[in-house]
Amino acid sequence: MAAGETQLYAKVFNKLKGRSTPSLLDPLLGMGFPAHTALKALAATGRKTAEEASNWLHCHCNDPSLDDPIPQEYALFLCPTGPLLDKLQDFWRESRRQCAKNRAHEVFPHITLCDFFTCEDQKVEYLYEALKRAGDRTLRAFPSAVPLVLHSSISYLGFFVDDSPADIIREFAVMFATEASVLADCTVKPCTKQLHLTLAHKFYPHHQRTLEQLARAINPSHSCQWTATLYSRDMRFVHYQTLRVLFQYKPQNVDELTLSPGDYIFVDPTQQEEASEGWVIGISQRTGCRGFLPENYTERASECDTWVRHRTYTFSVTPDLSSRKDGEASSRRNGEPNPPSSSRSLSSLQSLQATIVRRSVLVVRHGERVDQIFGKSWLQQCTTPDGRYYRPDLNFPRSLPKRSRGIKDFENDPPLSSCGIFQSRMAGEALLDSGIRITSVFSSPALRCLQTAKHILGEFKLEKKVKIRVEPGIFEWTKWEAGKTTPTLMTLEEMKEADFNVSLDYRPAFPLASLLPAESYDDYVHRCAVSMEQIVSTCPQDGVILVVGHSSALDTCTRPLLGLPPRDCADFAQLVRKVPSLGMCFCEENKEEGKWELVNPPVKTLTHGSNSAFNWRNWIQGN
Repeated sequence: MAAGETQLYAKVFNKLKGRSTPSLLDPLLGMGFPAHTALKALAATGRKTAEEASNWLHCHCNDPSLDDPIPQEYALFLCPTGPLLDKLQDFWRESRRQCAKNRAHEVFPHITLCDFFTCEDQKVEYLYEALKRAGDRTLRAFPSAVPLVLHSSISYLGFFVDDSPADIIREFAVMFATEASVLADCTVKPCTKQLHLTLAHKFYPHHQRTLEQLARAINPSHSCQWTATLYSRDMRFVHYQTLRVLFQYKPQNVDELTLSPGDYIFVDPTQQEEASEGWVIGISQRTGCRGFLPENYTERASECDTWVRHRTYTFSVTPDLSSRKDGEASSRRNGEPNPPSSSRSLSSLQSLQATIVRRSVLVVRHGERVDQIFGKSWLQQCTTPDGRYYRPDLNFPRSLPKRSRGIKDFENDPPLSSCGIFQSRMAGEALLDSGIRITSVFSSPALRCLQTAKHILGEFKLEKKVKIRVEPGIFEWTKWEAGKTTPTLMTLEEMKEADFNVSLDYRPAFPLASLLPAESYDDYVHRCAVSMEQIVSTCPQDGVILVVGHSSALDTCTRPLLGLPPRDCADFAQLVRKVPSLGMCFCEENKEEGKWELVNPPVKTLTHGSNSAFNWRNWIQGN
C-alpha cells in the first residue's frame, strides 16, 4: 500500500475506532468470549446485534472450527425492489415449475457488481463505510431508470444493462472496490464487463422457447428502486450442496446431528463413502458440528439461502433523500433483497401463467389405503358380528359407502384411511395454490382412487362441476391383486349413490368386464398405453388432465406419452415400490416439437413419519 493510502487508512481507522464496533464487541468481551471468536460471530451474523452474535457463539460452542482464522467471503450486488422484483419473482417461480430448476434459481434476482472477496473479521465494518462512501458519490448521477434489454442464447437468458447507465453503475462498483481496498485492506475485483441480470442459466435447450415467452411477460420498465447490498458466505462450503431441514430429529447415536426445522446443512457429495443408504454426512450451519443425518428429513436449498445480508445502500428515485437508508441492517438471510408486498394480488402470477398454458397430464397415486396400515385383516377389525361397520381406530374412515353385496366387497377394494383423505385434501390444496387449471379428471375404478380424485377436486371447488371419468384401463396390474378373480369394484350406479360425480357418458378404452385376473406384464402395459392414448385424444384443449391411479401408473401411464418402451419387468417391480402416497409425475405437451416432456410436478412431495398404535392400559400396567 502506498504511503499516502497508509496515512489515509490510519486516519479512517482512528475516525471509525469509536463507532459501532465497540458497542457490539464490548458486551461479548464482557461475557468472557475471546476477541477473535466474538469478531467471528459478529461477521457471521452480519454485525446486527450483540445478542444475535452471542446466540451464535452459544450454538457453536462445540464447533471444532471456532478458533480457525477463516474469514467470510463478501460480494456486492445491485438488487431490484418493488414492482419489478415482484415480476421477477413470479418468473422465478413459474420458470421453475414449468421448466425445472436451473442455475439462476440458486440466487435471487441481481446484477453482480464485484466478485466474492475475503475480508478479515475485524475490518468488516470498514466495508460498510466503503459502501456508504461509494453510494454517496454516485447518488446524484445514478439513473432514475435502468434500461434492461432481453438477451437469449442456447444456455442463457437475461437482461443486459445498456448505454450510459451501465457506465455509471460500473463506476460505482469501481469506487466501492477502491474504498474497500483503502479502508479494509481488501482486494476487490469490480465487474467491468457487460452488466446483466440473469433469468435462466444452464437450462435444457428444449426449454428455451418456454423461458423466452415467460420472460417477455416481464416489463423491465416497471417501477424499481435499486439497492446495492453486501452479502457474505462461508468460503469453506462454496462447492457443497445445501440442504434445508424439514423435520425435527433427535440423534439416536453420538455421531448423528440434531436437526431442527429451518436448519441448513452443508454436504460434500464427494465425501459420502461412510454414509449408509438414506443417510448423508453434513455440517450444520447452526452449530458447526459434523455428523450423520437422514436425508429424507431435508430438501435441497438454494445456494444463497445461507448467505448473510450485511448492509444496503438504496439509490432513491424520489426527491426525498431522507428515505435513503444508509448502512441499513437486516436480519434476513433467505437471499431475497426485499419481501414482496403482502397486498399484492394473485393477478400478476396468474397473468404470467397465462402466457404459457399447455396441455399437460398429471398422474397421481392415490392416498394411504386402510389395509396399508392395518394389514390384510383390516375388514375383520372393523366389522361387528352382525356384519356392520364400526371405527376401531381414528385412522379408519368415519363410514363406508353402500355396496350391493355388503361390507365384504371392500376386502379387495379398500378405502382411503383417514390420513389418506387428509393427504388427498392437502395435495389438492397445494395444487390449487400452484395455479394449475384442471380441465378433466380420469380415475381408476378402485375406491381409493375415486376418493383421492374427489378430495383433490374438492379443494378446487370443482367436485360438482367436473365429472370423474372412470377408466378401468388404468387399474392396477391384476397379477398383483389378491385372489384368482378380478376384485369386485363399485358399479357406476354405486359410485353415483356414494356421491361420486362420475360421468355416465364416458366410454372407457377397457370396460370393467375386460379386466382379466393374473394378466401378463405385456398385457398390462399395453392396456395402460391404449388407455392413455384415448384419454389424451378425448381432451384436446389446453390445461391439466388429472389421472388418479396406482403407484404403477406413474410409470405405465407416462412412458407411452414420452415415446419410451416399457421398462423391464423386474426393474418396474422395484421402482413402483418406492412411489409414496400422492406421488406425482407431470408431462407437458411440446406442440412445437410434436412430443411430450417430463417436467417438475407443480407441487412438492408429501413426507411424514409413522404413528404406532397405543394401548393406555398396557402403559399404566407397565409403569
